[in-house]
Amino acid sequence: MKFGQVANPEEVDFTLPADSADTKRVLAKSKAKELKIYVGCAKWNSKDLKGFYPKGVKAKDELHYYSTQFNCIELNATFYKRYWENNYTAWREGTADGFRFFPKFNQGVTHYARLKGTDERVEQFVENVTFLKEKLGMVFLQMHDNFGPKDFDRVEEFVDKWTYDVPLAMEFRQTAWHTDPNVSARLYNVLESSGITNILVDTAGRRDLMHMRLTTPSAFVRWVGANHESDRARLDEWVERIAAWKKQGLRELNFFVHQNVEEESPLLSAYFIKKLNKKIGTDLHIPKTL
Repeated sequence: MKFGQVANPEEVDFTLPADSADTKRVLAKSKAKELKIYVGCAKWNSKDLKGFYPKGVKAKDELHYYSTQFNCIELNATFYKRYWENNYTAWREGTADGFRFFPKFNQGVTHYARLKGTDERVEQFVENVTFLKEKLGMVFLQMHDNFGPKDFDRVEEFVDKWTYDVPLAMEFRQTAWHTDPNVSARLYNVLESSGITNILVDTAGRRDLMHMRLTTPSAFVRWVGANHESDRARLDEWVERIAAWKKQGLRELNFFVHQNVEEESPLLSAYFIKKLNKKIGTDLHIPKTL
């Protein structure tokens, strides 16, 4: 993912902001006895994840192999194209036990219709992704960069109509959603009161999106590396923050590793998982990398 890509990442201050007081309050209300953790990439095909698949793994078997190394996938393919029952069923049946898919809403809902008049398309999307059954994680939508607070009424209407028994996360990229105190307070309140997860985006060129405000006891993190030596130090800081959230009551972590050059995603994911296991005592499988 090239979102937030910069020419000189060494000039960026990647320090994570302090947690919002409301994040601490949300986590304090959680009664979670254990933390569920899902870490994965955004794609599974060998064209993007060069050097990840051992020789002999055929294209039709790539998803299955991926699912033996990672426990989830951020399913971005659904943003660009509509998929149907047969696709989701095949993905479910072709992956290892315990695997989870996190499908992204189709761009027809978020970028073209911009949440207006989308009831039928939303219903169809939800109906189709539920064929993933026990392997459906959380669905998410990412609004266009130019979708701003002037269309707040569309967000409220969408949220009010979200009555599906499917967990939802939302991402807002227009700066004012997070930098205008009145707007952000209103947005976060709408999400929190509706049980919708507020996505955290960590990328070099958009530090304005680093709000560190959880609206549910689930953290959905879209982390974008810069293909720079600072990437590992950035992941180290995330490990420390997640450890703190775990103590405060974090229930679920969904952490997706992107890169400007995606072939490094498995390497950094393996690094992150190894560090997280050591820090909080988990035993997540560390993906094999070539």
